[in-house]
Amino acid sequence: MDASAPPPIGPGLNAARKARKLTLEQLAQMSGVSRSMLSQIERGEANPTFAVLWNLTQALGIEFSELIAGSAVLHKPAISVMSTEQTPEIVSGNGACRLRILSPMQTAGETEWYALEIAAGEALTSAAHQAGAVEHFTALSGEFTVRSGAQERAIAAGETARYPADVDHAIANVSGEVGHGILVLLYR
Repeated sequence: MDASAPPPIGPGLNAARKARKLTLEQLAQMSGVSRSMLSQIERGEANPTFAVLWNLTQALGIEFSELIAGSAVLHKPAISVMSTEQTPEIVSGNGACRLRILSPMQTAGETEWYALEIAAGEALTSAAHQAGAVEHFTALSGEFTVRSGAQERAIAAGETARYPADVDHAIANVSGEVGHGILVLLYR
C-alpha cells in the first residue's frame, strides 16, 4: 500500500454497519449520506469528505480513529458522552433564544429534545410543524406563557405544558430573568 494513499475506510464502514445490523438505506437515513455514496465508500470507489465521515461516525456512534483503523466493530462504549463543544446549538437572530440540541441526529423528525434558554421578556415563536406534532415544555427556571394556536397558559418553574405544535405556537419568558427549560418535540 502506498504510504501517501488515504487509509481504506470502506471495509471498516461495512463492518461497523453490519455489526449494528443496519442496511445501507437505514444508515443513509441516520447519517444523511446517500445510499449510493455509502455503497461507493464501502466498495472503495469514493473518498469521503470530512463532513461525510463526521455524519457517518456520529450515526454509528464510533470515533474517526475506529473507522480508519477498522476496529469500529470491536469497541463501542456503553456510555457515550457529548461535550459542550460537540452539542449543536441554534441561536435566534437577535440572540434572545438558545436551543441546544440534546437529541441524537438519528431521531430527528421523530423525537427531538432541546435545552432552551430565553432572555427576559423574549419569546421563541414557531410556525406549525407537521400534522400531529406535539411539544412538551418543562420550565426549569423563570415564568413563561405557552401559546398554541389561540390558546395560552401560564407555567412556572417545575411545571410542564403539553400542546399541539402543528399550529403556530410560542413560549414566552414573562419573568425578569433568563428562563431555562427542556423542550421535547414529538412527531406522530
